[in-house]
Amino acid sequence: MDKKQIAEVKQKILLELEKTKKSVATYKEMCKPIAPDCAIGRISRMDAINNKSVAEAALRKAEEKLSKLKFVLSKIDEDDFGKCAKCGSQIPIGRILLMPQSRFCVNCAS
Repeated sequence: MDKKQIAEVKQKILLELEKTKKSVATYKEMCKPIAPDCAIGRISRMDAINNKSVAEAALRKAEEKLSKLKFVLSKIDEDDFGKCAKCGSQIPIGRILLMPQSRFCVNCAS
């Protein structure tokens, strides 16, 4: 990878970091406990609890993506950046730009 591509990837990672941090904050807000004294019906309360569990799952995925992005950003200046962590082949720049948190090529990721 040349310096221009690395700069482009770094910019993409920083952009994804900001978006993911905002998502984490939004999901944390959605995961707050539902007050039992809230004057909503039984069905509405069950729906709110279900929505909370969906938001909790999304929060876990967003936090995982955030940690992966931070890890990849810390490794961007190393010589083996952009190589698959499993097979060692070069990951196409398109995949890196699409999923900067991925450390595997398409073959090894599946």
